[in-house]
Amino acid sequence: MNLFEGQVAIVTGGARGIGEATVRLLLEQGAKVAIFDLLVDRAKEKFADVSDRVMLLPVDIRNFAEVEKAVETVGSTWNRIDVLVNNAGVLEDNFIEQVTEEAWDKVIDVNLKGSFHCCKAVTPYMKKQHYGKIVMLSSLAALGATARVNYASAKAGIQGMTRALALELGHDGIYVNAVAPGFIETDMSQVSKAFASNRGIADFDSYKNAIIAKNPIQRVGQPEDVANVIEFLASRKSDYVTGQIIYVSGSPGL
Repeated sequence: MNLFEGQVAIVTGGARGIGEATVRLLLEQGAKVAIFDLLVDRAKEKFADVSDRVMLLPVDIRNFAEVEKAVETVGSTWNRIDVLVNNAGVLEDNFIEQVTEEAWDKVIDVNLKGSFHCCKAVTPYMKKQHYGKIVMLSSLAALGATARVNYASAKAGIQGMTRALALELGHDGIYVNAVAPGFIETDMSQVSKAFASNRGIADFDSYKNAIIAKNPIQRVGQPEDVANVIEFLASRKSDYVTGQIIYVSGSPGL
């Protein structure tokens, strides 16, 4: 039997990268998936072949009213919500003297506040059915990253939120865990490349090669590497795992 047969999942930022890979795995394992993403046209193109099991909702997760309405749509249409993957995220890299209040707010609001909004909105549904799996996306940057004070703060906050909600919601049958990727080859890594000079990185390819050289697995990650761990945490195979942060970085260190 498929891991997610009869289950309903919500994936934020599911139109590309880690989110897209996660949606594909969930669909392959029998789930119906609602994608919360402003890139609706891209998602339509990516998942046209399984449109009967995919719901595309243009949601700005910074806005709780939008999130709540979208979650209500999913719940009323498919009658349950089993899985939430808080994947949507943004970067605005810079040294602290150059970080604007706007850049701080954008990164915190999408990565941290947006995750809070989605958790808050799905909790009543998961409590009612006494079951749910929430998987948060943190980052290796949560341990510290030069010229990423906003992003590192948001991703460290995700880890605190994960542990707090695991303690709060465990009695209701709701499991909350996080994955913390290292360097993953996605559209986001291209955004990172665009911000490289803001971080004092003159040659991004050399920077990437240096990461590979220090990595015992000798490569950077692919979206599927992270999606496979998300799949485990979102499934019943992880029913004795909660409040955990799993680093998906190909290395035991920084």
